[in-house]
Amino acid sequence: MTQHITIVGVGLIGGSFALALREAGVDARFVGVGRNQQSLERAVERRIIDSWHISAADAVAESDLVLLATPVGAIDYVLQQIGPALGPETIVTDAGSVKQSVIDSARARLPNFENFVPAHPIAGTEHSGVEAGFASLYQGKRLILTPVAETSQAATKTVAKLWQATGAVIEQMEPRQHDAVFAATSHLPHMLAFSLVETLYRMDKESPVLRHTGGGFADYTRIASSDPVMWRDVCLFNREALLVSLDEFKNGLETLVTAIDEKDADTLEQLFITAKQTRDTKILPADKEKPE
Repeated sequence: MTQHITIVGVGLIGGSFALALREAGVDARFVGVGRNQQSLERAVERRIIDSWHISAADAVAESDLVLLATPVGAIDYVLQQIGPALGPETIVTDAGSVKQSVIDSARARLPNFENFVPAHPIAGTEHSGVEAGFASLYQGKRLILTPVAETSQAATKTVAKLWQATGAVIEQMEPRQHDAVFAATSHLPHMLAFSLVETLYRMDKESPVLRHTGGGFADYTRIASSDPVMWRDVCLFNREALLVSLDEFKNGLETLVTAIDEKDADTLEQLFITAKQTRDTKILPADKEKPE
């Protein structure tokens, strides 16, 4: 029987989800929700969705499953809008990179909170919008589920099965553990890339430094081209965990500054050896995945 799947936010994440399920042969009718009619019409042209609504409440009325693929800061508002319109069996899931705050919103906004399955696909690019989606985005990538005690096991299995159809590899984590881990491994690197580019922008006003950047700088700062609204929301909604990671980084940076200032060659070399060995032995295999 054809599933009715509503995607709120038909950009890179939501669009790729639909395209991957279509390519996998999943029998589903996709309804898109967004604020821009032109983008939604383009999503129909690309066969990402079959129809669209501006109103999320209208779109979810007959849905079997709703995927929230908006920036984290918009999720509470969307949940508030769709809560009264959801059927008693409708499953709601999300794709946000912050989990505890989203779970708190769902618990407050949804009449059948047990049908909410929090999720986070560890995949993406620096691109956004309806043209950014592609069917192979999730192939071999991790999909983190963070169900809580109330979460329906049947709903969790349904969401896991759909993500497996996209090619994703399913893992489960506790929500607060998830937020702490990804504050360090994903959110912190994005903050550093944004900050570095903004710093060089200010320096460039005094001396033309930006035109002398090379390939290494471009590689390191690629993620600074990511969606500013999305990352603004990550900062606000994963504030506590991100501040812990930023403090850890500041401690490491202070060690580096002191070593340079004091011409401490041994400390510098050992720091670089540790970083290289960690990168080469523990992080390098993940390079085969697309960036978050």
